[in-house]
Amino acid sequence: MGATLRALRALVLLAGFHLLGLLLLALLGALDWVAWRWAPAVWALKTYALSFVLAVPVVRGMLMLRTPRDEGVAGVPVTEAEEPRLWAAVRELAGRVGTRAPDEIRLTADMNAAVTEDARLLGLRGGTRRLYLGLPLVAGLPEARLRAVLAHELGHYANSDTRLSGITERSRLHVARTVGRFEEKSGLKVAKERARQERKSARRVAKGKTAKEVDTTGAGFSYRVMARIYTAYGRFSMRATQSGSRRQEIAADLAAARIAGRDATASALRALPALDTAHEFYLNSYATLGVEFGMLPPHGEVFGGVRHLLDARAEELAGMRAELPTEPATPYDSHPPTAERVATIESLPDDGRSAEEDRPAFALFASPEAALRAVEDATLTPEALSMRRLDWPELVHASMTARYVRDTEPLRTAITELPGTRDDRAAGEGTALDLGLGLAIARQTEAFLDAVDTGAVWDLVDRLPKSEEAAAATGRAAREFARSSLRRELARLLTTALTADGRARWQLSWSAPASLLLPDGYADELPAALDAAIADRPDTEPLRKLLATGGAL
Repeated sequence: MGATLRALRALVLLAGFHLLGLLLLALLGALDWVAWRWAPAVWALKTYALSFVLAVPVVRGMLMLRTPRDEGVAGVPVTEAEEPRLWAAVRELAGRVGTRAPDEIRLTADMNAAVTEDARLLGLRGGTRRLYLGLPLVAGLPEARLRAVLAHELGHYANSDTRLSGITERSRLHVARTVGRFEEKSGLKVAKERARQERKSARRVAKGKTAKEVDTTGAGFSYRVMARIYTAYGRFSMRATQSGSRRQEIAADLAAARIAGRDATASALRALPALDTAHEFYLNSYATLGVEFGMLPPHGEVFGGVRHLLDARAEELAGMRAELPTEPATPYDSHPPTAERVATIESLPDDGRSAEEDRPAFALFASPEAALRAVEDATLTPEALSMRRLDWPELVHASMTARYVRDTEPLRTAITELPGTRDDRAAGEGTALDLGLGLAIARQTEAFLDAVDTGAVWDLVDRLPKSEEAAAATGRAAREFARSSLRRELARLLTTALTADGRARWQLSWSAPASLLLPDGYADELPAALDAAIADRPDTEPLRKLLATGGAL
């Protein structure tokens, strides 16, 4: 389908949104007329009020004549003077694709690249072109594959995709905002009805009666119906444009293969799903490991640290690249399944250009570290930017130690409630490893071992949270659940005590989870010592000896 037909289709879908609004307004007007002619005055007034509140979101959506602009454009802009090699590569690729180069290049924190154009007159006139380039993506690709990705994005300019996307985006925003307004109104009605019923139930309880179950099924029903109508139209619009959008992606892939080479393009497509998964894992398991405790990696490493993970897990990523997704990411994804895209490219004749590993894509940057720091400063919240910065090894140790201190808080609080036990909670507040907290944990560990010796530990463990299966168990099964819980809680408490006094340390690993480095001999003796402490005739002496020996690492 050519650009003219695609533009016509987009305009028809946009017009369909307004026609739907007119139809709904006509139905509401007909309902008011019926109420005026035949309904009692009270019911007629209620009908007029309902029609009015339903019509307002419809009219507001129809009057939204243009796509709202964001207050600020995402990303950090880089000039040609700042990054001459990157700009030269983009201009060269744009010339080979046969299109005008972007007016701006903006660096982002995403594992992605994208292009936009502020087209005017419903796409008939071009506007400011922007290329968004995610630095994590740059970190994960060699230069040849990044060139293939850039050629793909520039191919969208050559095919007028970015101009016409504005019309489709406007239709999608109209639908989304109208649905959002109806859902907001429905939520308010549900909340209001829930509050009313809860107040009524409270009055019944105050009179000694049984409270009725809160039921908000009917609240906001009319709003939900209207939202479903527009949601159905939105799905129809996405289905109508999906096949065309996917053809545009294939066309951009073919342009990339022509410019950057068949093998480099196919290799880049294979890498993208694996890189996306690795990036998400990195953010969850490394970059934000210490955020809840007010700690972050060094400046520039929040997004740049993914390089260490990609290097350490190269073999794992190679296996992921071989298993391509055969289904789209979402039912209405504008991109075809990756396996289909790769098969299309690999079916092309060999052009003699291999996809051998070449220099890293960051070679296109004058200063990768400066770029990473700039994106980090522009992306993170002021609260995040004010957090304490630690080198990776220290960040892993401090974060894991703080997590264990926090997770053992329920147990340590229960320990202070044992008869004759000193209450160290004031000294051990928080999760920061200071001297007071370390001493408190040491005393609490001793008190826990004393409780094991006296048998009081079983009542203590019984007060801790349990799984549904453990809570329902009785007899011997309950005893075994309690024994397993005792061993787990004791191991966690000992780990906390050993890291608090410096005898154990959490070690960073980019290829595996963080591991706990124990003093010599501890790893061999600790399992047997734990088993002895939870036996039918408990013996805490082996654990006490371990705690009494060994200096700081």
